[in-house]
Amino acid sequence: QVQVVESGGGSVQANGSLRLSCEISGYPHDTYCMAWFRQAPGKERQGVAAVGSDGSASYIGGVRGRFTIRKEKGKNILYLQMDHLRPEDTAMYYCAAKPDVCVAWTWYRSDYNYWGQGTQVTVSS
Repeated sequence: QVQVVESGGGSVQANGSLRLSCEISGYPHDTYCMAWFRQAPGKERQGVAAVGSDGSASYIGGVRGRFTIRKEKGKNILYLQMDHLRPEDTAMYYCAAKPDVCVAWTWYRSDYNYWGQGTQVTVSS
């Protein structure tokens, strides 16, 4: 059984930093696309960043240069380093995974097999 557990959320002031972690246990596949999504109140869930088993990394435009996604080698632990945070980054952040490569024009869709419960990130101005 695959379990996805996020941690590292919290409250920070604008321009601060947070690092989110995600541990995916019981993942039975060699191929993966692992991603971070976020959902703010009243808004749709949004893909933020993804990393694939081919080493590719993808970001939405609004976080490129501020956020860094990384998967720890040899372990199914995913990180999202978030720097220069803005109030508009406030959301519940979710970790997700699927046994497929990350495709540049589809990784941000919500068709992932495994999801965590989320961790809250709040950025105040």
